[in-house]
Amino acid sequence: MDMTSNSSIHELRSQVVSAGYASGTAKYIASAKGSILTDVEGNEIIDFAGGIAVMNVGHSHPKVVEAIKDQAEKFTHTCFMVNPYPGAVRLADRLVKATPGDFPKKAVFINSGAEAVENAIKIARYYTKRPGVVVFDAAYHGRTCLTMTMTAKVKPYKWGFGPFAPEVYQAPFGDIEAFKESFITGIDPENTAAVIAEPVLGEGGFLAPPDDFYPQVAEFCKEHGILFIADEIQTGFGRTGKMFAMEHWGVEPDLMTCAKSLAAGMPISAVVGRAEIMDAVHPGGLGGTYGANPLACAAANAVFDIFEQENLLEQSVKLGDTLGARFGQWLEKFANVGEIRGLGAMRGITIVTKDGRPDADTAKKLSSYCFDRGLSILVCGIHGNVIRVLMPLNIEDELLEKGLSIMEAGLSELNG
Repeated sequence: MDMTSNSSIHELRSQVVSAGYASGTAKYIASAKGSILTDVEGNEIIDFAGGIAVMNVGHSHPKVVEAIKDQAEKFTHTCFMVNPYPGAVRLADRLVKATPGDFPKKAVFINSGAEAVENAIKIARYYTKRPGVVVFDAAYHGRTCLTMTMTAKVKPYKWGFGPFAPEVYQAPFGDIEAFKESFITGIDPENTAAVIAEPVLGEGGFLAPPDDFYPQVAEFCKEHGILFIADEIQTGFGRTGKMFAMEHWGVEPDLMTCAKSLAAGMPISAVVGRAEIMDAVHPGGLGGTYGANPLACAAANAVFDIFEQENLLEQSVKLGDTLGARFGQWLEKFANVGEIRGLGAMRGITIVTKDGRPDADTAKKLSSYCFDRGLSILVCGIHGNVIRVLMPLNIEDELLEKGLSIMEAGLSELNG
């Protein structure tokens, strides 16, 4: 089989990979560096997707590559629960210091974002002795049975996969009075272990709340003995201009989930939270075979080094300003751009019809237009009409401008 041809690989894929495990494109990546992907035929693609918010430090960053190589030569696995190692302890120390909250914190490591959410809920239920979990409408938290239940959008995430997990309730997003009302009409606060929230809704459409929303949600939770969990899986590690997005509102969550850009593509996630909550679980109650994998911990420690040594947060703020200004121009220029979404460098635009309705078809066409011209972008949102960009925070100015120009040309062509 010819593995240097996109069409040949795609043909083999159709025979051996589940149709349910779909990809948005049919170009197969051979290498990636910085903000550029290169497929097996040598075609270059500017990456505005970042592996869905995973590559905040860019592809194949030299510090990450060096850390992985160095660790691989020593050992790749012992299982932290059997024979622990210093890299994981160092990473935990850095995480508890970096996450919001001027109080003692502790961490546990697992493999994926969904696992982090599952474990955060386990810990919250154990600590509070309550079963209820409250999520926000338009939320996305994962694809396991529990996290799929917690996710709002039915297709493709929930369709045909029931029955779902019990004791999961939806509350309105962005309206504090409506949020409080839901605890009168449908949710028992005395039965609720946790409220979990993405600071900026990701798959739900890059929605950011009013500035007073999360502070009031956190205060409500405190009043009722409910833990407040921040799902920072997509928003964390500089994406919004702060290391963690809850810092924008001065909110200190009881528990926080991290993954994605934590380790620049290596599979690792974490739950970080108040020490008394994290320590409530009996020894052995948390864990997993691959949790705190040595290679992933090495990569994550390198990511922290990059943030500290290369002013990545400053670059994120600059990138967010650039995106906000450019998207603002498009809002004025193109009738098919409905609004600007997001916060900082976690930005999106809605694609709408002439009468302002969500236009998923044109959003898909724009994505295809861009990819055909060497730019990878993502579509999200409950109605499938939000174009989101998640390029590396350290993308070169020339590549950023080239990618934005392709998007702008696509918007212009599809504006009729």
